[in-house]
Amino acid sequence: MSAKEMTSAERVMTVLRNGEPDRIPHFEWIIDKKVRHALCPGASLEEFSVRMGLDALLTDPDFTTEQVAPNRFRNEWGIVVEKGEEQHSTVVEAVIQTLDDMTNYAPPDPYAPHRFESLKKLVARYKGQYAIGVHLNDVLSIPRNLMGFQELMMAFCLEPELVKQLVEMSVDLNIKLAAEAARFGADFVFTGDDYSSGQAPFMSPDTFRELMYPGLKKVMKGFRDAGLPVIKHSDGNILPLLDMILDAGIDCLDPIDPLGNMDMAEMKQQYGKTLALKGNVNCATTLVNGTVEEVVQETLGVIRAAAEGGGLIISSSNSIHSSVNPANYLAMVNTIKAYGRYPIRLDYETTGARDAFG
Repeated sequence: MSAKEMTSAERVMTVLRNGEPDRIPHFEWIIDKKVRHALCPGASLEEFSVRMGLDALLTDPDFTTEQVAPNRFRNEWGIVVEKGEEQHSTVVEAVIQTLDDMTNYAPPDPYAPHRFESLKKLVARYKGQYAIGVHLNDVLSIPRNLMGFQELMMAFCLEPELVKQLVEMSVDLNIKLAAEAARFGADFVFTGDDYSSGQAPFMSPDTFRELMYPGLKKVMKGFRDAGLPVIKHSDGNILPLLDMILDAGIDCLDPIDPLGNMDMAEMKQQYGKTLALKGNVNCATTLVNGTVEEVVQETLGVIRAAAEGGGLIISSSNSIHSSVNPANYLAMVNTIKAYGRYPIRLDYETTGARDAFG
């Protein structure tokens, strides 16, 4: 058993070094305000995370926006996004379609004075208490947002040089952003670039290897050179790309998507000695319409599959979106706290704790 209670910051960073903490940490990329407010009325994500005892506080670089229509905003990238019911915005107007567009495009300045004001505030309040993570990108999300998803998919075949230039721009910018984030006190980076649907990657492994993989290796090296461990996120079935993703040098893989044929026990068995894992209570089914008992059992299943030896962060299989039942999310959090302390003991049937989650 650990000699002392760790801070949340120590706990998360121990896991990102693939070590065993005092207990399994928990945090989410997104917790929708509907769920937050049901459990902690009026709470921001920061307030909610502190009140609920989560282990990391997360932020993004600060990009300015201007409203251009109802629910529509143009950001510093020149992209127009639409805000709906979910926390994520949707790109409705892209800015690059041709090589000429790319040649004439100037991305946001990574050194702008306002770029990390949100990070600075978190560091001033919580450094050393909670792990502080910054959301950056690697090789796909920025090209997708600048071109539009369908247009980027076509460019893989028709304009590979344009794709290469977009990836290079994304990589160079994010390396600079990571160095700034580290300078201002961030503890780790998480990248949210999704590569796959539930069935298969968006591009063939050969295409990924040619157009994405060199940039992925470069940006991950840049993050490491800045001293920031990396949690790499991608939904879906990433198995055909997994060798390249791991070879790029990530520290933790998220979310081991059960809808993408990803199995937590298999991942732990094959890669757990060198790679931390994050996930994977099903947020498409169990957390939405499962019973509290089913949530408890699935959370315990993740602990059984991957907690041994450490290197595990338990979370949903993507995010706590607006359709998640707040009671189910609370049951997941309570189960992690009740059964996630090392050494792990899963005597759930004999402790009488079943009623605590009912």
